[in-house]
Amino acid sequence: MKNKGILTCFCGKMGAGKTTLAKSLAATEGALYLSEDEWLAAHYPTQINSFEDYIAHSNLIKPFVRKYVIKLLNLGVNVVMDFPANTIKQRAWFIALSDEVGCKHEIHYLDVTDEQCLAQIKKRSVEQPERAQFDTEAVFHYVTQYFEKPTSEELGINIVYAKMDR
Repeated sequence: MKNKGILTCFCGKMGAGKTTLAKSLAATEGALYLSEDEWLAAHYPTQINSFEDYIAHSNLIKPFVRKYVIKLLNLGVNVVMDFPANTIKQRAWFIALSDEVGCKHEIHYLDVTDEQCLAQIKKRSVEQPERAQFDTEAVFHYVTQYFEKPTSEELGINIVYAKMDR
């Protein structure tokens, strides 16, 4: 029987470095990189104008993404998902997906201070002006209120504590 792939996802506040780490891990591990931002931009280029729009459209793509990822993992492909695992509910979705396939998973947690996140958001909004509408201090504080730090008490969770060099 063929080995299953490994599912990797990321937890950290906005601006913590999740995308940077995801891209780096995918490249060094020879894994397939899937970006929620890219999927949403491709499928809903003009329809996400608020955090509520983001949540609604993110939920619309998840059933398709789930089927796709399950097929890849069953083929033995390692999958790095640059989709947030920032709440207990989001992490449970990833854990359930890996449990269904019977594969290993890793949730990389980037524990970064608010100040570091805000500095990165400010830098990113200049480097990527198309993101400036959402890469603001106000949006950071709004989404941070929903952030739930992962704990070992979450059923089936495999947390990897990540360090980012900036």
